[in-house]
Amino acid sequence: MSKKVADVLWEMLAKAGVKRCYGIVGDALNPVVDALRRNGAIEFVPVRHEEYGVFAAVAEAYFTGNPVVVCGTAGPGVVHLFNGLMDARKEAAPVIAIAGDVESSIIDTSTLEELNPYKFFETASLYTARLVNPEQARAVINTAILTAVLEKGPTVLSIPGDVASADAPGQPTDFTIAAPAILRPSDTDFEKLVRMIDEAKTVAIFGGDGCREGREEVVELGRKLKAPVGYSFRGKQWLEHENPNAVGMTGLMGYGGAYNALHEADLLLMLGTDFPFSEFLPGASVKKVQIDKNPKHIGRRTALDLGLVGDIKSTVSALLPAVCEKTDGEFLARQIAHTESFHKLLQHYVEKGPAIKPIRPEFLAATLSEFASDDAMFFADTGTACIWLARHIYGGRNRRLFGSFSWASMANAAPNAFGCALAYPGRQCIALSGDGGFTMLGMGDLLTQIERRTPVVQVILNNEKYDFVHIEQQEAGIIPFGVEFKNPNFAKVAEAMGAKGIRIEEPEDVREGLAEALAYKDGPVVVDAVVDPLALAMPSHSPFHTVKGFTLSFAKQVLSGRLDTVIKEIERNVGIV
Repeated sequence: MSKKVADVLWEMLAKAGVKRCYGIVGDALNPVVDALRRNGAIEFVPVRHEEYGVFAAVAEAYFTGNPVVVCGTAGPGVVHLFNGLMDARKEAAPVIAIAGDVESSIIDTSTLEELNPYKFFETASLYTARLVNPEQARAVINTAILTAVLEKGPTVLSIPGDVASADAPGQPTDFTIAAPAILRPSDTDFEKLVRMIDEAKTVAIFGGDGCREGREEVVELGRKLKAPVGYSFRGKQWLEHENPNAVGMTGLMGYGGAYNALHEADLLLMLGTDFPFSEFLPGASVKKVQIDKNPKHIGRRTALDLGLVGDIKSTVSALLPAVCEKTDGEFLARQIAHTESFHKLLQHYVEKGPAIKPIRPEFLAATLSEFASDDAMFFADTGTACIWLARHIYGGRNRRLFGSFSWASMANAAPNAFGCALAYPGRQCIALSGDGGFTMLGMGDLLTQIERRTPVVQVILNNEKYDFVHIEQQEAGIIPFGVEFKNPNFAKVAEAMGAKGIRIEEPEDVREGLAEALAYKDGPVVVDAVVDPLALAMPSHSPFHTVKGFTLSFAKQVLSGRLDTVIKEIERNVGIV
């Protein structure tokens, strides 16, 4: 029996290191999925919603570095892939989408479920191909794989069923994935960088996800320069732990001395970060250098004195022996003291948590961090879950933290955790889910976890509202509206579906409930934690417009008859910064 085009597809994907394909089958995909069955080397993970499958794939691909496949059938199934592929692009995850397409003989006739993959995926995909001739197969599959792996992002192969089931030409299916190239600035720019560092009395470092492979080098550079090291949300898991110079995050989720360090230094080194909130970056009073392997990131968030293209590991490795060690540690000591002071403030509701009802989310998150294993993987839904992850979930050499940090989609945490539970069997995979996010996407595919007995721990922040949107409306100076909803008892729902359910309503039950959830290994757990809906978390530095917005919102709420709500919110947040 001759090979079909779909056979060639899976053969090449398996050689590229693909272990799993997430998705939902359908008529346009039937020849592709039948070839997947014949191949046998790649596991098919059927999900209830294609978007859930893509978010699972994003987390798996991001952490393993291996390409992961997702699939959806023509039209509506393909559309459901889009949001997750946008997340893959923003988080730099090598995800390859197999999109079902209408028969090649009726392309461009506006038939049922037809869409133009080039136009539709233009924003989300680094490379999109429509396979309309078997002769294309090897070339376009090769390009989709290499683009996803080497450029770190999503690609799309749109395949009509008749082409997938056609005989493949007798072409070799072997290919080579080159190792990442070493990328360093030019000698002239490098020498200028060294001079700027040596001439600066004080230096601060602000690192992002680009420090992932160069963590040790960045920490050593901070030590040599007596430089405080701040980090973006995506940089937290690489630069926070075992770093004596760590001073926390800046931004609206910021904590510690990062904001002050960035604004008070003579020179700021921005390493592997595309931090998007320009209002938290210093102005012309601070000299700024940005180093990033992506040229498009250079200078787009703030004006620079020097922009350099290079990967962080090789650039900082070369920089370490070239710069002079600094001896004055007063600047660093001041920022560390500020950070330690802020950390004490952060413990206010953690220490008082056992006696406060409703449950404070700070206490819940800190207890979860304390009880979780040293190699646990944490995933946070976009919203206030990210605040508690940033401030109260502590990383470590073997811990991992992830979310839709650059795309900020809702409902990512549960599928992220599911994908990594499959990729890393035996490790704790913990989703810190918002109640809105869990009901949006996580609840339906809890059935997928149950079928596979996947031990994912989902901790739901049950406050019956889109809490982060509520805060955003207050920041904007308006009365919160359209953010509240009613929830079921998630623990009972989970039990009815076949999962383990734990409901925590009393603060004295937090420790026992979380310990029970983390100890359960026979399938998924849903922890329904009823938390304070009025809990707030202010950053270490609040821009004037944020403070003004809250003040204006409170005033409007009082004038509209919501004085009791304002008083309760103030009473329950006495200890915040």
